[in-house]
Parts: sequence; C-alpha cells; structure tokens
Amino acid sequence: MTTSTGLHDPSDRTPIRRGTVAVIAAIGVALVVMPFAFNMFNKTPKGAVMIAGFKPYMTTARLSGYQSELRQINAGERQTDTSVAAYLGGGTANRTAFAREYPDFVSFDQQWPAIDSKMTGLMNQVQGNLGNYLAVAALPSFKLFPWFFVIPGVLIAAGAIAALVRPARWRRCRWLLVILGLGLIAAPGIFQMFQRAPDGGRMMNAFEHIETTQNVQQIQGYFGSMADGQGAIRLEIVPAREKSGLSPAEIAGKFPAVATLDRDWVHILNDMTPMIGAMSDNVANYQAIASLPPFPLFPWFFVLPGALVAGLALVGGSGRPRPVLAQVRGGPDLANAVSINEGVS
Repeated sequence: MTTSTGLHDPSDRTPIRRGTVAVIAAIGVALVVMPFAFNMFNKTPKGAVMIAGFKPYMTTARLSGYQSELRQINAGERQTDTSVAAYLGGGTANRTAFAREYPDFVSFDQQWPAIDSKMTGLMNQVQGNLGNYLAVAALPSFKLFPWFFVIPGVLIAAGAIAALVRPARWRRCRWLLVILGLGLIAAPGIFQMFQRAPDGGRMMNAFEHIETTQNVQQIQGYFGSMADGQGAIRLEIVPAREKSGLSPAEIAGKFPAVATLDRDWVHILNDMTPMIGAMSDNVANYQAIASLPPFPLFPWFFVLPGALVAGLALVGGSGRPRPVLAQVRGGPDLANAVSINEGVS
C-alpha cells in the first residue's frame, strides 16, 4: 500500500467531466449560430421598422377616430342616397332621373356597401389587436434580438473551451457558466416575454391577411372610389341643392350628415391616407418577421439553453482537488524518510 504525501498537483486542482463541458461549449456555439441560421440580422431590423412605422396610428384615440370617420362617411352616403336623391330627383319614385343626372355618385353608391364592410372589418381587427401591438412594442428593440443570443453564446462557448484547454481554470469558468445560464433563464421574465410574446403571435396571425400586397392595393383602390364619391357630392350634388334655392344654412339643417361629410372630407382623407401608406410600406417588413419562428417560442430559446448550461456546469466537475504524489525534492533526508515510511507500510 502506498500512501500519499498529502500534496496536490496545482495544475489539476478541479477535475472536470470533459464530455459535459464539451456539450456546454456546443450550446454556446449553437446560440451564436442561431441568429445566422434564421437570418435574424436581416429580418429583425425590419420588425423594428414595422413597429415604429405603425406607432403613430396604434393608439386608442386614433383608431377610434378612424371608426368614427367611417361612420361619418356612411351617414353622408346614406343620406345622399335617400333624402338628397329624393329631393333632387323629385321624389323617391323618380330615382332614375337622379341616377341619370349623377352617375358618379350612383357608381360609388353601388360600391359603398363592400367598401364599408371591408374597411370597418379592417379597423375592427386592428383595434382588437391594439393591446397585442403595445405588448410587442414594449419589448426591447427587435434590432437587439440577434445580440441577445450571440453575446451570451460567445461567453458560454469561450468559458467552456477555456476550461477544456486549461482544466485548472474550471472552478472560475464553472461559476461564470452558471451565472450566464441563470441570466438566460431570467431574461424572458425580466422582459415579460412569456406574456408579451404570445400577444405578438396573436398580432402576427391577425395581420396575416391584412399585410399583403393584394389587400393593401384593394384598400388603396377603395380610397380612390371614396374620393370619387365625395367629389360627386361636393362638385355636383351640393351645387345642385344650392341651385334649388336652399341656402348653406338650410342645407346643413335639412341634410346634416352630407354637410358634415362635405366639411370634414379633407381632414378624413389626410387622417386615413398615412395609415394606409404605413400598411403598404410595411408589407415586406411584416413578411420578414412572419418568416421567423413563432413569437411564443422565443422565451424558450432563452430558458432551455440557459437551464442546460447552468445544470451541466453544476455537474461538470466535482470541485474537489485530486490528491497525487508530488515529485520528491529536498535531498537524501527526505528521500530516506519516504523510504522508511514505505517500508513500514
């Protein structure tokens, strides 16, 4: 039986499980690679542009205003189609004369039910997703998301590789890796991602049929039809009522919805047009974000690697020094003492 001298090799104070540490290094590399695999450096900035582009229009006041403006257009159109048409056409029975006299308005009147249904449905969808939009907008900027994977990934991989190359560094590297793993686990909680990411997923699903080139072009076409209809009211029907002997005050009293629409149309157009422009400008940005993994998965992209790194780091080495025989130095007296000790054993 050979006894130990009780001395330790300082180059191997904390033995490690190399396979376990190699897995940690692989997780770090995977975190670094993931943003490149999903093309996040190209796509997530487009998400930031989309969020910023919609910001001026995604407020309760603005969206409620759009709904009110649509009701205002509908009221003016309905009143023109009924009361005004009866007044100018000589009675409800003589709509043929009215249609022959004002064909531009009649054309718009035939298109309006579909336009109203589409636009009202659109605004209902957008307003219904206001909370989801605000949840996504409250997250850190989309531009930063790739770095939330790359930076911890580099640190994790570097710490694990350093421990593999120099096992004596394992004790310090081990606790660094535990801290990094716990940081990844904590990040979704800090940013409320478990609540906000599913909201973002619902918003993306709702906008799937809104943010398309075909839909935006259809809505832009509706605005052209609405402008034609309002133009017919302003340039043809309003002057015709004035020629019939009604004063502006009498027109406002007899046909208030038409008078209000005629007065507010420029404001309505200037209010709605930029919002439709933002929809058009962000079709490609939406599609870029939609091609990423679903929003509800993103919190787990932090939690799962973090849990693995922290857990593996804790079991990656015993943390206790391994006793070994030291090289005997000190001359013949120390050598003789060792020999006597061995003889006794």
